[in-house]
Amino acid sequence: MAARGEWSLVGVADVVARVAPDRDMLVCGSVRRTFAEVAERTRSLAAFFWERGVGLRIERSELERWESGQDPVALVLHNSTEYVEAMLGAYRARAVPFNVNQHYRPAEVRSLLDDLGVCAVVYHRRYRSLLESALEGHPRVVLVDVDDGSGVEPLHGSSGFEEAAHTAVTAPLPETSPDDLCVVCTGGTTGRPKAVLWRQADIYVSAMAGVEGATAESITDSVRAGAGAGGAWYPVAPLMHAAAQWTAFSGLNQGATVVLHEDTGPFDAAAVLGLAERERVALMSIVGDAYAGPLVEELRRRPYNLSGLAILGTGGAATGVQHKDALLGLLPNLVIRDGYGSSETGGMAYGARTRKGGTEGFAPSAGATVISADRTRFVEPGEDELGWTARRGRVPLGYLDDKDRTEQTFPVIDGERVALPGDRARLTADGRIVLLGRDALVVNTGGEKVFVEEVEEVLRSHPEVADALVVGRPSTRFGQEVAAVVALVDGSTTDGPVLREYVATHIARFKAPRAVAVVDRIRRLANGKPDYSWAREVGLRADEVAGSGR
Repeated sequence: MAARGEWSLVGVADVVARVAPDRDMLVCGSVRRTFAEVAERTRSLAAFFWERGVGLRIERSELERWESGQDPVALVLHNSTEYVEAMLGAYRARAVPFNVNQHYRPAEVRSLLDDLGVCAVVYHRRYRSLLESALEGHPRVVLVDVDDGSGVEPLHGSSGFEEAAHTAVTAPLPETSPDDLCVVCTGGTTGRPKAVLWRQADIYVSAMAGVEGATAESITDSVRAGAGAGGAWYPVAPLMHAAAQWTAFSGLNQGATVVLHEDTGPFDAAAVLGLAERERVALMSIVGDAYAGPLVEELRRRPYNLSGLAILGTGGAATGVQHKDALLGLLPNLVIRDGYGSSETGGMAYGARTRKGGTEGFAPSAGATVISADRTRFVEPGEDELGWTARRGRVPLGYLDDKDRTEQTFPVIDGERVALPGDRARLTADGRIVLLGRDALVVNTGGEKVFVEEVEEVLRSHPEVADALVVGRPSTRFGQEVAAVVALVDGSTTDGPVLREYVATHIARFKAPRAVAVVDRIRRLANGKPDYSWAREVGLRADEVAGSGR
């Protein structure tokens, strides 16, 4: 039974649409849709799904926390207004949409669709061949295609998105519940994708700007006086990335216009900044250096009128200090808001940086904390213990159909279920979280633990380093040794030994890379996160830059 004051995402969307029906909700290319238009179109989409048997099968109260009773709807879409409409349409039908990385290979897509038991797929036509192979021999699913101008014919039996979005609503739609699911498929930086199950009421508060105990009146007040009146929001990353979805829904839930750009081609900093200028964007969100670096270069190339841009959110991957300082120098009124979180926790903590400086560590959100190394208790502020970041309170239910991993990542401590994203941290005396790095990426060299993010940050601060990743590789002497993969700025003459000594002057020498590989560019995944699998392969071939000593 959902608690009073809890909300489904459709419930919030309907309040916003009643308050600001004629306000632009979504902008992408030449398409502009108001809150009222999207509400009408998503009701029709829900009717389309409902008429085809796609919706709720079993109520939440009858299920274990790692189980789902809602039909899964795969979204194989690039950025578009249809992406958000498909999500809300599925939610209205009490089905559950999930993100599919369109850069996956057919076998990877098939595995994901099979794991979730997909019942419907909404796709851009250009991905027909990907889906043809992934769905071969698969039980019949409902198909909805978006005409993307690619000239590719839709899959056999597919219905056009516009047809579905104009379905006559001839019967009452099901009443949504705060217990309905929001599913995030994530592979993180390593491993097979996992489906994280959130109650909508929980993710609304933990990741989508919802306020605990919100009422229709308080949501109405927020829409009338808050973000909707303060400029557009612009998630620059692909919407198949959870952080971009959360930025979008955080804006929409407060009545802000959300601006999108098509992301089928390479990242185009000029196009991104031109759109931000045209739409008078107030908030942008990016994913680390893969976005920050090109934006800095383009801002140096020519000026843009971004006087309304107040906040640049960054998360999902590290953003180097050199890029932050450059952005603040180019946009002096900007506040850079670093976010820390994961698909398993939502937004856990934040740090802010302006031209006047920044904060050390992260200020925790409600429920963010640190637990002990043995995962048995909550750490008190100021304890000198290397623990684990955790979130208590509004956290996911678990991983779909995986009891063991659910209980490992979402254990019960002191009678309370918590979420563990897998990062090591300390809690300062004033309650701030100081992150040390993801445990899965720790290099154990001669018994010393090295968090790769710490070494990467130092390397990126070198004036001749454009980007860097750090990995561990086998060592006969130390078990593992630190290896760096670096991309240098044009014209650089620096080399591996110089970079090793540079790192050793900033942090302990045992953390400095013993091997360095120089590459033309650092490879990152489509969502902007580092490609550590690639970096490990390159690191194996890196040149030694240190002797036998530490």
